[in-house]
Amino acid sequence: MKTAALIDSHFDPALVFAEIQDILSTKDFLYLKSTRVIDLLSSIAGTRIGNDQLFLDSWNSLEEDQYMADGGRYRKRRHAIFATHGSIGAPVLMPYQPHYQTLDYNSMNGGIARYFAPILVDLLNSRTLSALLDFGNRLFSRISGNHSWHIELHQFRIEARDGQKGNPTPEGVHRDGVEFVIVVMIKRVNIESGATRIFNQDNQLLGEFTLLNTFDMAIVNDKKVYHGVTPITQLDPDEEAYRDVLVITFRRKD
Repeated sequence: MKTAALIDSHFDPALVFAEIQDILSTKDFLYLKSTRVIDLLSSIAGTRIGNDQLFLDSWNSLEEDQYMADGGRYRKRRHAIFATHGSIGAPVLMPYQPHYQTLDYNSMNGGIARYFAPILVDLLNSRTLSALLDFGNRLFSRISGNHSWHIELHQFRIEARDGQKGNPTPEGVHRDGVEFVIVVMIKRVNIESGATRIFNQDNQLLGEFTLLNTFDMAIVNDKKVYHGVTPITQLDPDEEAYRDVLVITFRRKD
């Protein structure tokens, strides 16, 4: 079984960007270890990233997803939209908009406008988030030559409780209908499994890996491959169990 490519060179921001670009151009997905991500984000932010408690603690204020067609109550989330306009300037927060996916991309929960709770100020003002957005904007603009992006942020908490599994991707193996997807691990508490699986368009498994540590990252070329995450299970039935991630999608603006 193939695993995702890893970035293991001694840290140099320009070199890491070049390596990521090369891997995405050939494999269409990759897994970055947290140490490399923290170094890269810190170089972008101009300050050390990795212990931003306001950023990390914002996952404790998510609201229940009311649009689960499977009737599940195991997913909490918040949502925001940013945009870039041209080759200069940082991503800009847009006025509140609902999240929408067609049924072609989300046969379970798509086809309707979904109004999720907006992301809170503590996260929006975070240097960590700014660095993540800048990283994605720079990387994907270099890869694609496009400089105008519709960017959606999704904070997720998937819970496992009462003997029931939590499903990070209830729609199954899928594409999101965008160009690129970034998934950042925030926290795993009292769970097992939750493996990320990547498939080609012939439904052949290309790679499997598990985001374990805070700031472990997966990057996916959504035009080329499908992705999904295996359900999580509770280890200690007497303790809360959950998986927190940040998902950032980049779609070329019309």
